[in-house]
Amino acid sequence: ALHLLSLAQRESEANTISFTAAISACEKGGRWNKALQLFNMMTQSIVELDMITFNATISACEKHGKWEKALQLLSVMKQKRVESNITTCNAAISACEKAGE
Repeated sequence: ALHLLSLAQRESEANTISFTAAISACEKGGRWNKALQLFNMMTQSIVELDMITFNATISACEKHGKWEKALQLLSVMKQKRVESNITTCNAAISACEKAGE
């Protein structure tokens, strides 16, 4: 997934879907830090952040015990006026629960 995203970026074809797919792949592969790096790349580009992107990134944090980052992303989501859903809330709550917060 990261290789495909890299190719898309070279061709200026990277979009929300390709970034989100790569973030999701990082989450499943245990690479939460790479997921955050990709998310940050999105914030620095013209690629739109959407609910699915936030959900994938928050889930990556949740699965790897990064509750503070999960809550920070929830705050960014609100600042950017991106609507949340049950998946968003469950991932953030689970991140806190796993950390005992």
